[in-house]
Amino acid sequence: MTIGFPTAYGMSPLKEKVLFADENRPVWPSAEGTTRGMTLLPLYEKAPLAALEDRALNEILALLDALRIGAARERQFAMDMLEERFR
Repeated sequence: MTIGFPTAYGMSPLKEKVLFADENRPVWPSAEGTTRGMTLLPLYEKAPLAALEDRALNEILALLDALRIGAARERQFAMDMLEERFR
């Protein structure tokens, strides 16, 4: 458990599609974060800082994280949403 920024199914757009306990949501560790949750290291160390500056990037990175750690249902939602964004 750590403090950080929510990712994967812990933030929009997947947060509205799946139900998880708030204390179990994945977060990128950061001293500047506001959310407590399970640690998920980002794909790239500076990705969370870049994501804070760009909402679209933040959502894409969160969807990619859902592909990394999600169960079949979350992965399918994430894949569908990514395909929609990249059409």
